[in-house]
Amino acid sequence: MVRALVAGAAGGDDGERVHLRFTLHREWKNAPVSPVPPPRNEPVHTYAPGSPERRSLRAALADIAASPRPLPMVVGGREVEARGEAFTVRAPHDHGLVLGEGRRATEADVGLAIEVALAAREEWAATPWEARAAVLLRAADLLAGPWRDRLNAATMLGQSKSLHQAEIDSACELIDFWRYNPHFAERLMADQPVSPAGTWNRVELRPLEGFVLAVTPFNFTSIAGNLPTAPALMGNVVVWKPAPTAQLAASLIMELLAEAGLPPGVINMVTGDGAPVSAVALRHPALAGIHFTGSTGVFRSMWRHVAANVDTYHTYPRLVGETGGKDFIVAHVSADPEALITAMVRGGFEYQGQKCSAPSRAYVPRGLWDRMREPLAAATESLPMGDVADFTTFVGAVIDDRAFATHAAALAAAREDPHLRLVAGGEADASRGWFVRPTVLETDDPRHDLMQRELFGPILTVHPYPDGEWERTLRLVDTTSPYALTGAVFATDRRAIEEASGALRHAAGNFYVNDKPTGAVVGQQPFGGARASGTNDKAGSAANLLRWASLRAIKETFDPPRDWRYPHLLPD
Repeated sequence: MVRALVAGAAGGDDGERVHLRFTLHREWKNAPVSPVPPPRNEPVHTYAPGSPERRSLRAALADIAASPRPLPMVVGGREVEARGEAFTVRAPHDHGLVLGEGRRATEADVGLAIEVALAAREEWAATPWEARAAVLLRAADLLAGPWRDRLNAATMLGQSKSLHQAEIDSACELIDFWRYNPHFAERLMADQPVSPAGTWNRVELRPLEGFVLAVTPFNFTSIAGNLPTAPALMGNVVVWKPAPTAQLAASLIMELLAEAGLPPGVINMVTGDGAPVSAVALRHPALAGIHFTGSTGVFRSMWRHVAANVDTYHTYPRLVGETGGKDFIVAHVSADPEALITAMVRGGFEYQGQKCSAPSRAYVPRGLWDRMREPLAAATESLPMGDVADFTTFVGAVIDDRAFATHAAALAAAREDPHLRLVAGGEADASRGWFVRPTVLETDDPRHDLMQRELFGPILTVHPYPDGEWERTLRLVDTTSPYALTGAVFATDRRAIEEASGALRHAAGNFYVNDKPTGAVVGQQPFGGARASGTNDKAGSAANLLRWASLRAIKETFDPPRDWRYPHLLPD
């Protein structure tokens, strides 16, 4: 059925625009049984000078940069050319480096992907969960081995990530997702109800009825790989739309999953912008869920579309979203200034501040701020910025021209704002790449726009609060921003730590004590936020996987009653 659908759309079984990747999976009937291998976090490679991994990664970078590659859709296991306008993926740090070319999916393309996914649903849902888990476990080992350099290089060039930022994302975190999620699924299925004598009670985790729409952002290859595969692990079929700016890494993920044994039609990737996807998928009666990471505005729009179509769906769709953040660092007078500076620099400026967890507002007592302002400025100005293929680079370019324009406008406005003082950075240059210099601003207004609005770039605004106003400042942190994703407190006074933890209980879904509020590790810090930051369903946890299952409770009675009368009905 899947073969026929895709072949018909492509113009025949042997159409030049498609590439067949079918694999038979009948042998899965003899798949391994639980428990799955114990998960472990993937070690981070250091890529020290002279190391084999350093030489190997350089070769992969050169190979990917050598020539552009086609970036087609993948539907039913086949590469299918979309029918919309062409788009080009360029290295953000070098406009002249073209990495790939594709076409945007049309509404007809999205409709085909949904139809193919639904055709694959019955067989995939009936596949033993151990066999589904085996696909991800094999994908993890492939990524830890022969695919590591390729996906890291694609992430570095396509998304302008430094070597270390790519390694902890497209290698380690994605490997961790693929190892830990089977472990979490096993735990969920092992959680069974009590069975009194004469009965057997059990709970079955069924896949959702329909398809799941996965929409992923540019900034994390690991998120791009996790959002479609987490629902698939639980037996769901998926239509996946990655960000166009991250299409190179997304295409490699599909190739990797095919090599790992993912059957055709389980995950179908459509390319391009979100409008055709929303127009078709959000009104389709078989929409069963949305797994989303992106902007708050887009997620709210999707939620409104779902609400408008709720009467037409076969079931209530599960909406799981991780969106924006205006993440904070709040320092107590007892904070260690060196640790605080390091957290601001690494948290605020790694990957150009393009992390939903990156701190972009900070609150520091005036006395401490006066001592640390100059060291923070010096550290910020010293950050090496440039081509990420140069392994000494700390800061690359922001993702595209729209992001650059937003940050450049904010910096231009800041120079004219009497409530802002430039501490470090402040420059933007688009002559070769979309470069925005890491910037620290100081404000005397704790409710300033830059303390509330998400910019998603390397701009950190600091409010020096009056010494002695700790409690008032905690209230400011909690009430200034609509978001509640990540935050950190720096203090050596234990009482201050407990006060901040209590006052900011709902201000961050991931709360850090004396550490930067970025860098959550699968299996260690489940990730997600609430308020305007999302549904807080915690990627990298059993809680997230449970959203992609529909539970069925089964009661079996071995010796059922044969008399309708209860003892109390009998006469004395």
